[in-house]
Amino acid sequence: MGKLKKGYVQVYTGDGKGKTTAALGLALRAVGNDFKVFIAQFIKGLEYCEIKALKRLNDSITVKQYGRGCFIQNNPTKEDIAAARNGLCEITEVISSGKYDLVILDEINIALHFKILTLQDVLDLIEIKPDNVELVLTGRRAEKEIIDKADLVTEMREVKHYFTKGVMARKGIER
Repeated sequence: MGKLKKGYVQVYTGDGKGKTTAALGLALRAVGNDFKVFIAQFIKGLEYCEIKALKRLNDSITVKQYGRGCFIQNNPTKEDIAAARNGLCEITEVISSGKYDLVILDEINIALHFKILTLQDVLDLIEIKPDNVELVLTGRRAEKEIIDKADLVTEMREVKHYFTKGVMARKGIER
């Protein structure tokens, strides 16, 4: 039995910065309350600095990546699709297992946008979520059907960003 009596579905979407960061902040809060956390990163495959930090919490947080190492620029390759499909199978088991209190599906909305996964795939993940599991979906362009199914939706909206002035991703802040 998990730590939560009632888990909800959260979606962090929009064109602004901070979707993954918000989800990771939630993961840290959960670990501080002795929750077990599973983070699945779709599309991503590089060892980002946050992944290095999360590995230090390996008793409480499990991180798996279902991407090839870079964001998709044009059309997804067969390898992109295979990585995401393999992830989908594993995630289905993870969500159903009852082993984790919080499951984060990072960039799953982008995987859906690039048609690496289907809308039905993602809706099925929401449907199989046990009552005591919190499920978080991140990524731009969340589909209306996912937003409708969610209990909490936050849209990150860019108001102003220093990237527009040529500031590149800074170590320890954006990368």
